[in-house]
Amino acid sequence: MKRQIAGLGASNRTGSRDIPDGLFLVSVKRVCFQRQAQKPYYTISFAIVEPMRFADQTITGRLYCTQRALWKLNWFLRDFGYDADQLSRDEVDETQLTGLKGVVKVSRISFNGSTLLRFDGFAPASRWDDLSPSNMDSSEVA
Repeated sequence: MKRQIAGLGASNRTGSRDIPDGLFLVSVKRVCFQRQAQKPYYTISFAIVEPMRFADQTITGRLYCTQRALWKLNWFLRDFGYDADQLSRDEVDETQLTGLKGVVKVSRISFNGSTLLRFDGFAPASRWDDLSPSNMDSSEVA
């Protein structure tokens, strides 16, 4: 069976490997629910807005939907300004996620010999000026 996967070839040339660990102001580009028997998750692609030197790149990672991981999905939805009424009804409308903006902290972890991008934290877009690396002195930025 052949399957067309948009962007697969380009992922080898440019990708999240060029992006350092740290904080980014992003907007949600694409969200896709992946149903796995034991660990369902959302694959989320963020378009980087700032810092400007990374503005043409995308960050893609997972947010799991297991009972133990729902706190992180809730944190993302809340800080990115998802509809509070739908959130209180335990509803996620993927079409309403596209375009939401916020701050994401990313890092890399090694798992089974692979390096994976991890979302470590989220904040509302209004906090970017306070959190951006350009506003911290050089001793705070790793």
